[in-house]
Amino acid sequence: MSILALVVAAGSGTRAPGDRPKQYRLLGGEPVLRRTVRRLRACGDIAGVRVVIDPAHRAFYEEAVGDLGLPPPVSGGGSRRESVRAGLEALAAEAPRRVLVHDAVRPLVPPALCGRVIARLAAAEAVAPVLPVTDSLRRVEDGRIRGEMPRAGVCRVQTPQGFAFAAILDAHRRIDAPGATDDTAVALAAGMEVETVPGEEENIKLTLPEDFARAERILARERPRFRTGFGYDVHAVDPARPLVLCGVTIPDAPGLAGHSDADVGLHALTDALLGTVAAADIGSHFPPGDERWRNAASSRFLEHARDLVAAAGGRIEHVDLTLLCEAPRLAPHRRAMRTRIADLLGLPVEAVSVKATTSEGLGFVGRREGIAAWAVATVGFPGSAPDVR
Repeated sequence: MSILALVVAAGSGTRAPGDRPKQYRLLGGEPVLRRTVRRLRACGDIAGVRVVIDPAHRAFYEEAVGDLGLPPPVSGGGSRRESVRAGLEALAAEAPRRVLVHDAVRPLVPPALCGRVIARLAAAEAVAPVLPVTDSLRRVEDGRIRGEMPRAGVCRVQTPQGFAFAAILDAHRRIDAPGATDDTAVALAAGMEVETVPGEEENIKLTLPEDFARAERILARERPRFRTGFGYDVHAVDPARPLVLCGVTIPDAPGLAGHSDADVGLHALTDALLGTVAAADIGSHFPPGDERWRNAASSRFLEHARDLVAAAGGRIEHVDLTLLCEAPRLAPHRRAMRTRIADLLGLPVEAVSVKATTSEGLGFVGRREGIAAWAVATVGFPGSAPDVR
């Protein structure tokens, strides 16, 4: 079904003082309105977003979302109801079957909440997300409690609210509801049935200064957190075996001793990835005495570590590998190594670094008795530390 989202951003926001209306203030370094639009666009069922603004705020609007390719903003009215009607009238030419109406100052709306509203809207003419009231309610006058109010059957209503487009446009055209605080009030006054879906506590409305502080705390939990893992490995030279480094066979060079193919580069990188999820080391997962891994390609080890990171909710951002090798020269093979690692980890080549150096003739590497490798991996986790149990 055709669904458009209408964002109501025409208010002045006087209860949250600042140098501009609250929908244009920064939240987590990004304008509130921009966050709202991006969240709605993240819901794949929404075909487009249109914003209703106060024409006096056009410069703020362009600064906030002017580069997002939105249709021209709609000029709002003196009240929320008038602004919504202006937006609906502007959408009429596109004739959507359904419309979501959303407050611009609810920038943390989860795409999953939009999905719930849209799913229920497939068989309803109006849908609103709601939250239960858990606190006791009292009526207060002159700073004193004057009576009790029952909370049974009472809820808190959020946006986005979804409607059959023709029905809500007709309701706004017919119904005079100057005190309506949202569009379900207009819908109910017009005789529409409004169904509900569960809302989200984090979908807060930025009304007071303390709401911005709360929203910043919510964003802090959502921002990616990063872990860095380190890996090291060394293998002795074995001239009877082929040399495999970073998944690439190096011709005309003595190989390395080991139970598997002895790819010292991929072993170090495997340990680095395992470190980001605190999952022990490569030997714990692939014991060297296990015949299953005799002459095994080390790409299998790296893929296993990659999958453990993904299972913990991580996304590999970058890997950096240094090979310590007196001979052969590895520079001609660096691009192939980077490409192979990128393929194994699902990364762009630009996110894979492979470096090679010598030990200036010192130590076992300098005597050409072995090759060593160091690796560092950076992995991002959404909002909180990964579950590595």
